[in-house]
Amino acid sequence: MMARTLLFFGDSLTAGYGLGLAQAFPALLQLQLEAEGLPYRVVNAGRSGDTTTSGLARLDATLAAHPQPAVFVLELGANDGLRGYPPAVTEANLDAILTRVRQHHPTTTRCLLLGMELPPLLGGPFAAAFGALFRAVAGRHNATLVPFLLNGIILNPALTLPDRVHPNAAGQRRMADVVWPALRPLLTRAPPAGNRI
Repeated sequence: MMARTLLFFGDSLTAGYGLGLAQAFPALLQLQLEAEGLPYRVVNAGRSGDTTTSGLARLDATLAAHPQPAVFVLELGANDGLRGYPPAVTEANLDAILTRVRQHHPTTTRCLLLGMELPPLLGGPFAAAFGALFRAVAGRHNATLVPFLLNGIILNPALTLPDRVHPNAAGQRRMADVVWPALRPLLTRAPPAGNRI
């Protein structure tokens, strides 16, 4: 059976900042797929520094380069929050990204949204609005949601690089462990290779 594509679209968390693609959680998920004999190929389209705005700007080119993914995994928004972008802007951009994915592939692509949260010290109401927007976007687009990708990782010196934000190799392993239970059911539901719209 021809391997189908799992397209990971994100920022430095997906790109494996400070480690490299081979140690990033998408590559670790590829090893899990191979261990289970699942015919899927991971494509890591992470780019360090991306916000939802810059991600939206490069989306069409990414979809053209990797047509018809079985699952589109969206991991963006952390940089928006850390830079204090209005949650409404982040939400609108995530909406636009998933809308465009659905327009390109309305029946063949499942979507998985990896949510983010901010520490309350960055602003209680702001942090609350930021965390809530991922649930709202996932609901509107019938996307599977991982509520908080960095749960237990951020600010944990055992799982982060010296900046206490970016995951180290152990933190990337933890992210893979968080994502896998949400990703695995989408693979069983994905249509077989060869289906076209």
